Amino acid sequence: MQIINISGFYNVAPQILLTDLEFLSEKGFGTIICNRPDFEVPQNMQSNVIKKVAMEIGLSFKYHPLTFENMNKETIEKQMAFVTASESPVLAYCTSGTRSVAIWALGQLGKMSKDDILKTTRESGYNLEGLF
Repeated sequence: MQIINISGFYNVAPQILLTDLEFLSEKGFGTIICNRPDFEVPQNMQSNVIKKVAMEIGLSFKYHPLTFENMNKETIEKQMAFVTASESPVLAYCTSGTRSVAIWALGQLGKMSKDDILKTTRESGYNLEGLF
């Protein structure tokens, strides 16, 4: 499993598996955010399946499906609220981590300069030059 720290408590990953949840709990993650729409994955990887196991082991689970078309003020604020509410590290996942990084980057507008946002994401392995 590849976990990439973007900034502070906020981390991203490609699609997680049920078998990753115990590891995430052991590493101190408290909140898992699924940014991958269920229609993109087979039944055994859909949010309700992962949520059930996550909650059984004490992880908070948020289903917040994103596409680049629905990244608007409302979805950005909702994602940032999930992060702000967490008292422990957050892992947001999607197909490759890109959508989860992009929504974080959009949530930083007005808090960080665009150059600093792009530098942070680039240093984490995500080139979001075309986002702004």
